[in-house]
Amino acid sequence: MKVALASDHGGVNLRKEIAEVLTELDIEYQDFGCNCEGSVDYPDYALPVAQKVADGEFDRGILICGTGIGMSIAANKVKGIRCALVHDTFSAKATREHNDTNMLSMGERVIGPGLARDIAKIWLSTDYEGGRHDNRLNKIKQYEDQL
Repeated sequence: MKVALASDHGGVNLRKEIAEVLTELDIEYQDFGCNCEGSVDYPDYALPVAQKVADGEFDRGILICGTGIGMSIAANKVKGIRCALVHDTFSAKATREHNDTNMLSMGERVIGPGLARDIAKIWLSTDYEGGRHDNRLNKIKQYEDQL
């Protein structure tokens, strides 16, 4: 598995925690920043990373901002991206099993590092169930293909 990782200024510290998780799990990743303390615009990080995931350069992506909301909204504008905003472990598992999400978004100002690490581990290690969920995801793909 190869993961793209990025944050805006509001998620820098949590992004470092998630980078440690990826290293601990021996998962290949690339960190796309930001590497600053000043205010930046989250779409400048979310959109390129989401496009890399959509293009198949990376299997999954993890985005972090203050709330996770902006990053998830921006990422979900990219065709083929299913980015879930997750702040609990149940949703981390369910969004992989049921929605085959390829991107995860979290908020540094919403959850602490311990919970974020647990969410990332669960999300990274959970497989998509397929089956009854395939039809639902195919409906989304058909809609995207019309755009």
